[in-house]
Amino acid sequence: MRIAKEDIAVKVDASPGAVARQKTDFGDATGYGPIGAEHYQIAAGTDLSPLLQGLEDNLCQAPHWGYLIEGELIVSFKDGTEENPRSGDLLYWPPGHTVRAEKDSEMVLFSPQHEHTPVLDHLNRMLGG
Repeated sequence: MRIAKEDIAVKVDASPGAVARQKTDFGDATGYGPIGAEHYQIAAGTDLSPLLQGLEDNLCQAPHWGYLIEGELIVSFKDGTEENPRSGDLLYWPPGHTVRAEKDSEMVLFSPQHEHTPVLDHLNRMLGG
């Protein structure tokens, strides 16, 4: 699920000076335990799919919540659907996905560390690290 900032309902408007927007029911973190905060920079043309080979379904199996600071991505899911997050979008990616950068991109993700740390370790092994 992705949602553009403009599509998030304004919850508090103390203009000028402060506006708070809220999207409720934006994924469920129940039972995931400690969450890791992650910052990414991904160059245009980068496709993570080859690095995910060997994981279950050859996809990242950790959920993520985050914000695409800038750029444009294609996120492909196990069911064959795709999303096209762009600069300023809030993100929720359920388990079973891969990512390709259409433009140079920068994002912040929050992920259950017990699920995503093994994926990052796998990426490092695939890169020979």
